Amino acid sequence: MGALVALIVANAIPLIGVLFLGWNVWTILIVYWLENGIVGVFNVLKMAYAEGEPESPAVRASTYRINGRPAEDASKAFMIPFFVMHYGIFWLVHGVFVLTLPLFGAVGGDQELTMDIQPGTILLAVLALAISHGLSFWWNFLVRGEYRHTSAAAQMFRPYGRLVILHVTIIFGALAISFTGAPAAAIAILVILKTALDVGLHLSEHRTVASPPVVANVDAPTA
Repeated sequence: MGALVALIVANAIPLIGVLFLGWNVWTILIVYWLENGIVGVFNVLKMAYAEGEPESPAVRASTYRINGRPAEDASKAFMIPFFVMHYGIFWLVHGVFVLTLPLFGAVGGDQELTMDIQPGTILLAVLALAISHGLSFWWNFLVRGEYRHTSAAAQMFRPYGRLVILHVTIIFGALAISFTGAPAAAIAILVILKTALDVGLHLSEHRTVASPPVVANVDAPTA
């Protein structure tokens, strides 16, 4: 529950920024892009701590593959650098898109995509989001023992689903707001939608993991 509360509080900071500090669409997109980087950092830690058994051969045959081989067959020494490179490229390309948006002249009335940002408030929002993800990592992954029930290979691919759902929604929503000249209230609604999606994905990801069945070893009676 503490991690969930921290998540909601952290997501409330961009909402405060929109309603009271004059944040525009571009500022919000920068904050959420930086949050992607935080997610990637904590996923590296999760991969490093993961102790779950690799999936069965039958499951491996239908799951993700790296260079034509089941991801479960690779070692952490290979998977972690691979994730850093692959996710890092994804994150950088996303960042280039976000950071160059004002150059395309997107106009939206009082919410024009200008290069007017507030580094201090952005830093505050990013710090809050980092604390939120850190609490989730500590409480859900370490204390509650999620690391025992997931392998490094399974963990490697988990951030991508969240990013696709959240940030396709955010980017298209932000562009619609900017080009139509919607007021700050529309950006507030976008932030609330992102928060609701974030909470839903958080609850789905950290749903109580059923403990594996305990198999007792019973020796056959001797004659």
